[in-house]
Amino acid sequence: MWISDEEFLRSKVPMTKFEIRVISCALLDLNNDDVLLDIGAGTGSISIQAKKIGAEVIAIEKKQEAIDIMQKNMDKFKVDFKVHNKDAVDVIEELEFNKCFIGGSDGKLNDILDLVDKKLKKGGVIVGNFITQNYQVMMDNLKEYDKELRIINISKYNGLMFKANNPVFVVKAVKR
Repeated sequence: MWISDEEFLRSKVPMTKFEIRVISCALLDLNNDDVLLDIGAGTGSISIQAKKIGAEVIAIEKKQEAIDIMQKNMDKFKVDFKVHNKDAVDVIEELEFNKCFIGGSDGKLNDILDLVDKKLKKGGVIVGNFITQNYQVMMDNLKEYDKELRIINISKYNGLMFKANNPVFVVKAVKR
């Protein structure tokens, strides 16, 4: 069920790495009844993994290069979902979803969180991945949510030594 990093097509488009992708999908607690909104979808790794788990998916990605790679990955993994080629703040209000993954915010995290909060009902889940202190923005903005914060640093052994990836802050928020 879990897709390795090597299976995804990438170019220079950012991708949520395997271990972080698995943890993020687990924290989203995805199932067949869910509609996941993937904001800053990049290569589509979270969207495709969520689709393979059984959730419906709506992706938002404004960079055309990323959308081109995502479409190739969708074809490769034989999945289909709606992709909005827009700025997230311009489309969130039109969408219906009960789970949200934030992989990129293009400097508009406050606005995105406000819009997502307005759409989510009680029990709705948001998971955000951050490599900067943006995790604090999410923690501070979602007052009516139960929140969990993790910092995850994955190192892989290459036969000689461990090579570390950047640490990733993973925030889960559930609306009360």
